[in-house]
Amino acid sequence: MSFHSWETRIDDDLALLSETLEEVLRSSGDPADQKYIELKERAEQALRDVQSRVSQASDTYYYRAKRAVYRTDDYVHEKPWHGIGVGAAAGLVLGLLLARR
Repeated sequence: MSFHSWETRIDDDLALLSETLEEVLRSSGDPADQKYIELKERAEQALRDVQSRVSQASDTYYYRAKRAVYRTDDYVHEKPWHGIGVGAAAGLVLGLLLARR
C-alpha cells in the first residue's frame, strides 16, 4: 500500500468518524440539560484534538517520506553505479525468490 493511499484511508476514516460524532451530537440529548451540554462540549473538544493530531501526524509522515525520497535521489545522482548495483542486487534476489515458486 502506498503512502498516499494510506493517508487517504486515514482521512476517509477520520471524516466518517467526524460525521458520525457530529450527527450523534446534533440528535442526542435535551439541549436544556447541563450534563448534556458539558458532554457535548467535551466530545466536540475531543474531536478537534483528534483531528489536529491526525493532521499533524499526516504532515510529519509526508515530509519524512518526501525527505527520504530526496536523499535517495541525491545519493543515486552522486553515486549512480552504487544505485545500479543496489537495483541489480535487489532484482537478482527478487528473481531468485520468484523462480522458487
